[in-house]
Amino acid sequence: MTDLQRRAFLKSSAVALGAAMLGVSPGVSAAAPKARVLVVGGGFGGTIAAKYLTMADPAIRVTLIEKDPVFLSCAMSNEVLSGERDLKDLTFGYRGLARRGIAVVQDEILEIDPVAHFIRGASGGRYNYDKLILSPGVSFRWDRIEGLTQEVAERFPHAWKAGPQTLKLRQQLEAMEDGGVFIITAPPNPFRCPPGPYERAAQVAHYFTKHKPKSKILILDAKDAFSKQGLFQAGWKQHYGDMIEWVSGASGGIVEGIDPKTGTLIGQVEEFQGQVINPIPHQKAGTLAESAGLTDASGWCPVDQRTFASTLHPDIHVIGDACIAGTMPKSGYAANSQAKVCAAAIVAAVSGAPTPEPSYVNTCYSLIAPEHGISVAGVYALADGRIVEVEGAGGISPSDADDRIRAVEARFAHDWFRNITADMFT
Repeated sequence: MTDLQRRAFLKSSAVALGAAMLGVSPGVSAAAPKARVLVVGGGFGGTIAAKYLTMADPAIRVTLIEKDPVFLSCAMSNEVLSGERDLKDLTFGYRGLARRGIAVVQDEILEIDPVAHFIRGASGGRYNYDKLILSPGVSFRWDRIEGLTQEVAERFPHAWKAGPQTLKLRQQLEAMEDGGVFIITAPPNPFRCPPGPYERAAQVAHYFTKHKPKSKILILDAKDAFSKQGLFQAGWKQHYGDMIEWVSGASGGIVEGIDPKTGTLIGQVEEFQGQVINPIPHQKAGTLAESAGLTDASGWCPVDQRTFASTLHPDIHVIGDACIAGTMPKSGYAANSQAKVCAAAIVAAVSGAPTPEPSYVNTCYSLIAPEHGISVAGVYALADGRIVEVEGAGGISPSDADDRIRAVEARFAHDWFRNITADMFT
């Protein structure tokens, strides 16, 4: 099986997996709900969990609670920095889910009572549940880089959540003089991707090549290696020459502090100054998960990786970036896959049926240039209670692919985005 065939198989198998595991069939909601399931978080994981629960068993009353009126996708947001995409192309509403009979509520959840089985929102509303699914995303460890605070990040945007900071970073790049230096600090693992710092460097280089060709990009990395590294570095060289420089942690890339007055980054070996600075903070599970006591010492949420039920509060399921999911990355497609497995487990539990045998998939695409895409794909299974990658079932883009294959992968990346957002919002 070629790499392109493998990715086509992963795409089709993911759809089949969701339907098969959930036993999707039409039905009519009963007057009295079989169970009340609340889903908090309307992103890549939460929308899918709500949708597939409703598809599988209309007798389950599903409510999706999200604090924002629309969803802004982090996936593809690096293209806003290059000028290839607009934020409106990344914005989605929840009407499609409401048409499926899901109650969509805009509220910010501030309190979870796992004993009394209710949550409370900033609106004052109280929501009772039999099962609760949290997809809270990530929050930031502001204490890991001295001087980097939430307030400072408004001046030096991380743009790790699509929206105003994405636009602010784009404006700073536009205002930068040709010949300036753009610095990205890449966080240690684990961190949420997309957006990815290495794709971001490529997308900004694409913009610089057209508008500021004398400029440079410096990536200061807390790590000594990163996913798809060889493919990225070859692509950077092919399209942008020596414009992008990557500094590993061992070579002095670890950033320990920032001076907000001068915009100086303080590394273990030397100090760095750039005209635009993009410090991406170290990460942990979303604030709601932490405040609810669902995280362990790692800062992430331990779960039963068969069902995504919290090992600390078993009637609460945690999916997506916030959970500890074996070897699965923290990505939008991983959250989609986990949501389907979680929904199937809850449907089975509510019906008194055995938990289905789980299977998980993930594909991560990156765009180095408009006609140059790369990817890594994986199939995962449960082994001894832990999610592990199935050897030989995934794959990475070939290092010797020609321009035609790279262009096909770029189209696949955009097709993937259209397909996954259609799965989420229709």
